[in-house]
Amino acid sequence: MKIEVNNQAQTWFKEEMNASTGDFIRFYVRYGGSSPIQTGFSLGATKEEPIEPAVTATYEGIHFFIEERDVWYFDEHDLKVEFDDKLHEPAYRYIKKGL
Repeated sequence: MKIEVNNQAQTWFKEEMNASTGDFIRFYVRYGGSSPIQTGFSLGATKEEPIEPAVTATYEGIHFFIEERDVWYFDEHDLKVEFDDKLHEPAYRYIKKGL
């Protein structure tokens, strides 16, 4: 499993979450919302230190991660974080491994 964050999404995290070099952004599972891979759950993001990171990716000194306890949500999909120009927020794509 891997995390990819495109340049526009990186800029959003810097501007909207005040993320800078050395900060950590966690992608976490939350109850409610909608997701193409898990009914009744969705993905959120928060700035916090990792406890037990299962997957990490670093872009321009900002560390993005998923905790071990949230890996089940991804159901063997990689996470690709892009930017939705219409909504002006990150958009999450789930890419099945091997495709």
